Amino acid sequence: MKRHVALVGFMASGKSTIGRKLARALGWLFVDTDALIVRAHGPIPSIFEKEGEAAFRGYECNAIRAALNRAPPHVVALGGGALTQPENRQLLEERAHRVFIQISPEQVFARVLRGREMRPVLGSAPTLERIKELYAARMADYSAADFVVDASALGDAAVIELIVAWLRDRRIALARAVS
Repeated sequence: MKRHVALVGFMASGKSTIGRKLARALGWLFVDTDALIVRAHGPIPSIFEKEGEAAFRGYECNAIRAALNRAPPHVVALGGGALTQPENRQLLEERAHRVFIQISPEQVFARVLRGREMRPVLGSAPTLERIKELYAARMADYSAADFVVDASALGDAAVIELIVAWLRDRRIALARAVS
């Protein structure tokens, strides 16, 4: 089975936005695991409130498995906490090229404050301290990615260009990729 390209990283790092654009550049399909969860189970904040984080993580694992079982290869955007589950890390290591989209905790905080989306793991009043705490706890898993893009000072086009160049260097199917 050919491998997918999975975008990992903290919440609000741009995985979904970059993922859609990267898929277009590669001529591949795109799937967002959070969107799969919402479609099957309803809004993520409601899942956290009514069923708890453990139920959400179970749904997330199922969504990741479903995304990685698709053919042909897709660009897959994962939720920020997806790598907290060992099963997800194992699946991704076996079936995907993992690309970490890295931005600073301060950038995450600014984006979360600007956004309209409720982030359940941050609570109703997100703080920079909570973001730094979660980021630090997850960094080892993010950093284990096959490729790390420091996107903190880059626009989407530059991030995509770096990922496409990395994929080309590894001779990953890019027949339709744009320059």
